[in-house]
Formats: sequence, C-alpha cells, structure tokens
Amino acid sequence: MNGGQERIKGEYLRHMQIIEHAESLAPLHACALVPTMGALHAGHASLIQRAVSDGRPVVVSLFVNPTQFAVGEDFSKYPRTLEADRELCQTAGAAAIFIPSVQAMYPRGVEAANAEAATLQLPLVATQPKLEDAQRPTHFCGVCQVVAKLFDMCQPAAAYFGEKDFQQLRVIQDMVRREGARWKELVVHACPTIRENDGLAMSSRNRYLQANQRTNAQGLSRALMFAQESARAGMDIVAAENEMRRVLTQHQLEVDYAVIRAPETLLPIEKFQPGSRALIAARLEGVRLIDNASCSGA
Repeated sequence: MNGGQERIKGEYLRHMQIIEHAESLAPLHACALVPTMGALHAGHASLIQRAVSDGRPVVVSLFVNPTQFAVGEDFSKYPRTLEADRELCQTAGAAAIFIPSVQAMYPRGVEAANAEAATLQLPLVATQPKLEDAQRPTHFCGVCQVVAKLFDMCQPAAAYFGEKDFQQLRVIQDMVRREGARWKELVVHACPTIRENDGLAMSSRNRYLQANQRTNAQGLSRALMFAQESARAGMDIVAAENEMRRVLTQHQLEVDYAVIRAPETLLPIEKFQPGSRALIAARLEGVRLIDNASCSGA
C-alpha cells in the first residue's frame, strides 16, 4: 500500500465513512466484513465489536437483497432503519458502511439476477438438509449470489456471521472453502447468537411481535433447552424431536421444523454426537422465527 492509500485508510479509521460505490472500497481491501440487511440490533453490534477486536478496519454492508426473497415473502416490508443503523455502526466501531444500490448490485435488473441465481451450483448443505432449503427453495441461491458479490467488491480478509442463521452460516463456510482460489486467505468467523433477556434470539423480525406474543415466542428457546437436556440424558433423538414439537405447539407456534442434526452437514443423525445441532423454524401469527443451539451428547 502506497503513502496515499495509507492516508486514505487512516481517514476511514478516524471517521466512519458511508460508501455507495464499490470502487471507493479499494482503500479498505483486506478489511473485516460484516454483511447485513440493515435493521440492526445488539446482535449485529456484537458482530461488529468482535470484528473490531480482531484488529482490522470493519466494513458493514447494508443491503436488503431482493434475490433471497421469494414471491409473497416480506421484502417490501423488511424494516429499513438507515439512521439508526448508522449510529449503531459508529458506536460499535465500524470504519465504514457500504450501502450499494440494487442497480449497482444487479445492473441487468432483478429479474435477470434471479435467473442467474437459479443457475448457481450450491454447496450440499444448501440443498440436502431439507430445512430452510425446503421451506424457502430459492433462498440460498440469492444468499450465495449476494454474499459472493459482496466478497468480490469488498475483498475482505475476514467475514463475520452470526450462528442464529446456522444453515446460512454453514452454506457460506462451504461456499468459501469451495471457491478458495477466488477469495484467498478469507476466513469466515462464526459468532454466538445474542439473546433478549427473555431468551428470544435477537432478530430484526422480533419487532413484528406484539407484547402479548413474547411469552409464546419463548417456546423456541424452551424447546432448544429441552433438546440440550435430552442430549445430556442420552434420550432417543426421535423422541427428543417429538418433544421439541410438543413444546412449540404448547406455545401456539406453528412448526416448520424442529430437528436435531449433524453439525457439519445438517443431515439427520441416529444419536447425539459432539456438536449436534438442534434447529427450529416456527411461525407465530404470521411472524416466522428461527433459532438453534448446540446439544452434544453426554
């Protein structure tokens, strides 16, 4: 890096910048990247703070990606809170926020981008577990498409993803491993789920919950606690999954899935093993919530 680039990079570190065009990211190549869709909360702040602690300038991307939303999903309703997001990023220590336009990300238009996403060869963990991939068949095509574009634009040395979206995390990790020559030296860091005081995993969708729905929403964390207790007790996995669903139903949650899977492949397993993962997706009066937890055997 020459002297001019060093001066520019120093300026980014002193004053958080707002970047709209990819070419302006050049001084920050080899950064720490935190990809988000905005509507940031304390869980995102923890990702930024973790990235800052690792010593690289941190870029937070804010982009609500249309290609990972299917018809009828909440793309148009997804909360957009730029001013609050900017304040949170600055407080957490980000060097810059990257806010590309849809046109910049998909210059041939969203329809063409959707067609392109549908042709991507996805990692097996994005197609075989029959979890989010079954519930939202086009979702990981859009996720891999947009994350790859962000990696190409930002050229990060490290990227940070929360464990709350555990299948997404595994998909990104496998994508990076498979495309190793494309993003040399890139390390994907998994960061723990941050929870509300009542145990609910922090999510931008939590704001859709009414106060009287919060007790029922706690059914997710209670079902995960049961899975962890089942692992310690050496309980049969089928029985544990049935009990998880019962707990969710008791809390008036409509279950998409409640399963215990292998930690790497997310495929079904016959007995608890080190790192086994309990994963849940359920709906509460139209609000879809996901959560997961490690539940190793005794």
